[in-house]
Amino acid sequence: MINIVLFGKPGAGKGTQAEFLKGKYNLTHLSTGDIFRYNIKNATELGMLAKTYMDKGDLVPDEVTIQMLQSEVDKNPQSSGFLFDGFPRTIAQAEALDSFLVSKNQSITATIALEANDEILVQRLLERGKTSGRPDDQDEEKIRNRYDEYNQKTAPLMNYYQAQGKFHAVNGIGSIEEITKRLSAVIDSL
Repeated sequence: MINIVLFGKPGAGKGTQAEFLKGKYNLTHLSTGDIFRYNIKNATELGMLAKTYMDKGDLVPDEVTIQMLQSEVDKNPQSSGFLFDGFPRTIAQAEALDSFLVSKNQSITATIALEANDEILVQRLLERGKTSGRPDDQDEEKIRNRYDEYNQKTAPLMNYYQAQGKFHAVNGIGSIEEITKRLSAVIDSL
């Protein structure tokens, strides 16, 4: 079983790349963004709570995110592996994910960070916001707030996973095909 954490700032291309990787490596793709949007669209209790944070451009609290994610893992007991997209975002979430996976006799195989310049990513998100309908992609101030949150809370995950020998950085600028090749080279080397 292979369990990959794919992370990077909003707009780095995690969702786009996850689509290719899940098919190539037969992984169950768990996108916290998709899980949040599903719960929000269906007005679940956790979804409505998550929406109050997302609308401000803040990260959803760990306990809400973890409950949603555990539910999704439990729905896929026959999976040959998971591709975690957008989770974990904090050390506390990483520790909770590790504990949860241990309870399932699993672990994280590797983490891969898509890295890109903030200014390029801001423009990507503003462009995406023109068609996505997502309010958090249409306001540059909210986008930059998300990057501040990422830098404060998510960037420390690099050290957490480096200490375990599980961290890999990949250049997230270039064509979709070029980035997919870079990611595949890392996964194939595991």
